[in-house]
Amino acid sequence: MNIREAAQERTTALRVSGMTKAFGPRRALDGVSFDVDSGEFVALLGPSGAGKTTLFRCITGLARPDRGSVQLANDENRGETRGSRRCERRRVAVVFQQFNLISRLTALQNVLAGRLGFVPVWRGFLRCFSRADRILALECLDRVGLLGHAGQRADTLSGGQQQRVAIARALAQRAEVVLADEPVASLDPQASAGILELLRGICQENNVAVICSLHQVHLAREYADRIIGLDQGRIVVDVPAAAFDGGAISRLYQPGATVKNSSKPD
Repeated sequence: MNIREAAQERTTALRVSGMTKAFGPRRALDGVSFDVDSGEFVALLGPSGAGKTTLFRCITGLARPDRGSVQLANDENRGETRGSRRCERRRVAVVFQQFNLISRLTALQNVLAGRLGFVPVWRGFLRCFSRADRILALECLDRVGLLGHAGQRADTLSGGQQQRVAIARALAQRAEVVLADEPVASLDPQASAGILELLRGICQENNVAVICSLHQVHLAREYADRIIGLDQGRIVVDVPAAAFDGGAISRLYQPGATVKNSSKPD
């Protein structure tokens, strides 16, 4: 099956409800709630330490929230068995700031890592993938414009190319939600634009929900459908990208901003 699928009617792909996470006396997340639809590109903005990475870790299950829940489409709640947790993890893919590739492996081998959640552990350990998985991985590399680099070691690729391999890996995972954690922080402006254009295209064409944490306001405005702003672990802005104006920027980045989605004053 070709990975390029027509966009479908939007449904809720991810629901975060009352997410709270504390580290000692400091609350990294404080009652965070929002929905993201399939085919929606959401930019997550906020100053350093606002809670963006903690939110991503809680969504992926790498960290357990103190309170609150994460619900994926058609799920009542997260399963507790090892098999159910494995199925849930493969429904959410992560694109990291530093690419998170295995440098000595080829681009194709790195993309095949997106299939690890679908094969027995021993097959993954031996990198023994089926012909169908290999064809899918090659299609994913073609989708990001790197089919000709399939046999090239990851550490010989440019930064922008490595990030494209990471996105191809997320595509191979056939995830319903992609979390991109500052994916352009270490790239030049031209490569950054290419990566965000690619993520937006995947979002629209594959009907995938994308949440992309950024520090660059102008990129969020240009590529996102919607902007969510976090400050001190709370949502202070949640608006369409076109409505993210000077007032919204002030609420997000100036101390003493008015906070919504909170049951107690600052």
